[in-house]
Amino acid sequence: MKAFFTKFTQDHAEVWKFIKFLLTCGGTSVLYFVVYYLCEYVFFKHLNATPVTDNPVLSFLGIKFVGTACSYFIASFCSFAASYVINRKVTFKSNSNLLFSTVLYTIMTVLTVAFTTWFGAFMKTVLYDHNLDGGILEVLMPCVVMCIPFLWTYPLQRFVIYKNKAAPAEAEAEEAAIEAEEAAIEAEEAAIIAAEEAED
Repeated sequence: MKAFFTKFTQDHAEVWKFIKFLLTCGGTSVLYFVVYYLCEYVFFKHLNATPVTDNPVLSFLGIKFVGTACSYFIASFCSFAASYVINRKVTFKSNSNLLFSTVLYTIMTVLTVAFTTWFGAFMKTVLYDHNLDGGILEVLMPCVVMCIPFLWTYPLQRFVIYKNKAAPAEAEAEEAAIEAEEAAIEAEEAAIIAAEEAED
């Protein structure tokens, strides 16, 4: 079984990275839901008692429940912070520049958390306006809000943020191959010149 698992991870490295990413998402999702429901129904419950309708900024964003916005913000931030550590060290085993990857991940996180904060609070407002809040849809909404960012977080983390630098041995081998190819081209050119001179 161990031999099969090892062979699978070697033969299907990209698939295995994707599986580990999904497992990481599953683990951080538990953290996300725990933090969200604690904030939404315990810590910020009083902020959701009355919808806010006189704030021009919130009205523009389509948000009536400040507590829900705070809940999504904190839950998303905690989830992404845990995800960064696990994905860098375990999922992708990245050797990319720490500062570079941290800055890129921070930018992605800020934009994504801003989206989830707005979208989650906006959707609760939509449910409230259609008398659908307080039911199963409100309970399931965090699942929808959490899944949407997957569309861009995996590609960005896999191919941009955690893109590995070539290992020294691989870089040397690649450089040697290039030099050998250049030497072969030069030798071929020299042989052609020599053949032309012999004919003359």
